[in-house]
Amino acid sequence: MRMRPTLSWTPSGELPPGITDPEPVAEALGAGGVLVLSGAGISTESGIPDYRGEGGSLSRHTPMTYQDFTGGAHARRRYWARSHLGWRTFGRARPNAGHRAVAAFGRHGLLSGVITQNVDGLHQAAGSEDVVELHGSLDRVVCLSCGDLSARRDLGARLEEANPGFDPVAAGINPDGDADLTDDQVGDFRVVPCAVCGGILKPDVVFFGESVPPARVEHCRALVREAATLLVLGSSLTVMSGLRFVRQAAEAGKPVLVVNLAPTRGDVHARARVALPLGAALTTVAGRLGVPVAEDAVALPD
Repeated sequence: MRMRPTLSWTPSGELPPGITDPEPVAEALGAGGVLVLSGAGISTESGIPDYRGEGGSLSRHTPMTYQDFTGGAHARRRYWARSHLGWRTFGRARPNAGHRAVAAFGRHGLLSGVITQNVDGLHQAAGSEDVVELHGSLDRVVCLSCGDLSARRDLGARLEEANPGFDPVAAGINPDGDADLTDDQVGDFRVVPCAVCGGILKPDVVFFGESVPPARVEHCRALVREAATLLVLGSSLTVMSGLRFVRQAAEAGKPVLVVNLAPTRGDVHARARVALPLGAALTTVAGRLGVPVAEDAVALPD
């Protein structure tokens, strides 16, 4: 039986309340050297749901695990059918005000780096440079046998050719690009092999139950060591993948700030949690700092 990954946490004590004035974030960015750590919450305003927020996908959806994916052809057929359909919507998502604000802070030299737990590529689409994709990216595909990397659009074309007329209506799209389909909707979907060696193809992302490559983790740890402040945007910090960097910063005496509507597992280490919608909060901060943000940004009223 497929088991749900452990993806939730329960506070062991009373957490500090959130605040509704983003001034601490403005002060930190004004001083420079801020390292951004972003999660699924920064992409919800682009139409990509998060895992744990209100109506989050974990209430109805168990993400694919590495063990399931590598353990059988049935799981891979189900994954690729759902992911192929989800990619059509996922790939059309566009950066929102939060992504554009982060890019603007970077252009003005206020950031020391950006680490994202997201696999949607929206930070880069907004103009951020040298983004560390902690969990990889859905726009790449890797062969588990020969290691060949290829573009997701190329795989999409091959899957379209192998499955003419495949166009079921999904109940929803999840943060990992997986569409909600029943087994009947998946049907006899055909999975294609690696074009180089015939091996098994996997999206170049870190599945639940899979470890982030050690070199990538160490690179992120180095960014934390070099940063003046760690700014967490839209992450519940439930899993250790992102929480370890918050703990590292706090242990080193570096300020940690969080912008997230709901309490997070990292709040005990944070100087403050700003409980505001990300796009409006970051646009307001940009306005206070005199940093212009690209089109369609909506600020909070002063």
